[in-house]
Amino acid sequence: MASPKKKAAREGERLVAQNRAASHHYILLEKYEAGMELFGSEVKSLRDGRASLREAYAEVRRGELWLEHCHIPPYTAAGFFNHDPLRPKRLLLHRKEIDHLAVQTQAKGLTIVPLRIYFRNGRAKCEIALARGRKEFDRRAEERDREARREASDALYHYRRRG
Repeated sequence: MASPKKKAAREGERLVAQNRAASHHYILLEKYEAGMELFGSEVKSLRDGRASLREAYAEVRRGELWLEHCHIPPYTAAGFFNHDPLRPKRLLLHRKEIDHLAVQTQAKGLTIVPLRIYFRNGRAKCEIALARGRKEFDRRAEERDREARREASDALYHYRRRG
């Protein structure tokens, strides 16, 4: 019987990889949680916390959703039975969700961006988002707004401290 701490850790979420640049480069519209179809050596490598979503994207091909350019390095102990680090991985979603994503990406020119890979209840999941590319001036405007909020917050903090 597993101890309560181990059981709680196994049932929660454990983050493996995160795409931090996604919110900077894209406007995230809708988020989805997708299962991942992986080989055993890929799962072992993910459990070691090794993966990269830096260049990754997802696309719909022939009614299936595929994760492209997601780098999962080879698991050293697998030896001969290892996997290709950049092989396309199939993402598992409901048919209606896949159809919706296909229509949005073709008609409106949106893209599907992976945000993070994590384990939930022992299963590898990938959080993806339907996103629109951000223009350069959008990024600068957002940076100005963030800086203005930070300065206002600091000024308010110092004003209250002086009392």
